[in-house]
Amino acid sequence: MQSVLEQSKSVGKTVTIRIFRGNPARKVQPHYDTFEVGSEPGMTVLSALLRVKESFDHSIAIRFSCRMAACGSCGMKINGVPKLACATQISDYADKPITVDPLDNNPLIRDLVTDFTEFFAKHDSVKPYLVRRNLQEQETYGSEYVQSPNQLDDFLQFSYCIKCGLCNAACPTMMTDHLYTGPQALAQAYRYIADSRDEGVTERVKAIDHSHGVWRCHFPAACTFVCPKGVDPALAIQRLRRVVLSRSTQSRKGSPLLNLQNR
Repeated sequence: MQSVLEQSKSVGKTVTIRIFRGNPARKVQPHYDTFEVGSEPGMTVLSALLRVKESFDHSIAIRFSCRMAACGSCGMKINGVPKLACATQISDYADKPITVDPLDNNPLIRDLVTDFTEFFAKHDSVKPYLVRRNLQEQETYGSEYVQSPNQLDDFLQFSYCIKCGLCNAACPTMMTDHLYTGPQALAQAYRYIADSRDEGVTERVKAIDHSHGVWRCHFPAACTFVCPKGVDPALAIQRLRRVVLSRSTQSRKGSPLLNLQNR
């Protein structure tokens, strides 16, 4: 991080931004447009991109919303690394040019915007919600699901996912297997399996226990490296494998399934 003095000296400097351009629907060949914009202390990559859009080229397509790293909309590759543009400081790159590209492993719509249809379909496939056998209890306003602090800790880390898609974009397995469930969906499968209130472990194991599911990961941990919220999808995948193997082993032995395996 720059000191206040160093940041004050940077006022008036310009930053070079190379922006990926492309539009498959109109057969616009992929290329880069380069712009020079003035920088200022605290300026983010998203702010610089919006300044380019407002002052130089209104046609640049960018997806963004909250500007505070909560919605996950502004995910893109910044100098080759998937990041949230609103949480990435211009000062992190000193005087180096900044190149922005759309996220990998999603179909390109236009410029920096990609299609998340398949991303959300895979997310939905793992039933990312509490599954309960008693449906009536959910309609009873006077009841509640009680958890201990330890039970909350079992899944809390994995509940921080904002569905930005950075983990999927960084995953080398997804680059070679478009049927792979992906680190985001698998991490959410574990988030609910580890939740003591949930009773849908059987359905979720069926959804992930196949050659394009939990066993397809080669554990490069790139997903964990780029996650802006510390979810650690790689850890979730390893724990998922333990759950699947434990259920399989106990089923073959004919023993009762305990704890997570009993839900």
